[in-house]
Amino acid sequence: MQLGNLPVSPADAGYRIAYHLNEANHCPGCGRSHWLVGRLTAECAYCATALPIRTGQMSGTGLFRTRVPFVPLAA
Repeated sequence: MQLGNLPVSPADAGYRIAYHLNEANHCPGCGRSHWLVGRLTAECAYCATALPIRTGQMSGTGLFRTRVPFVPLAA
């Protein structure tokens, strides 16, 4: 895999903490497990640590775009 001119290896990316839906999630900041879950992130209700939500799939209204041909305006 390549990103721009830099080679990128998923194995070199390191450990990334994420919120997993339908699982017990403990906050890496305080260890508690009460979360305020949004569309893209989940925030700990006690210490406000925010984590990205890991769902394994993508969803949303902007996921698929149709390509509309460009039609110039007549001058």
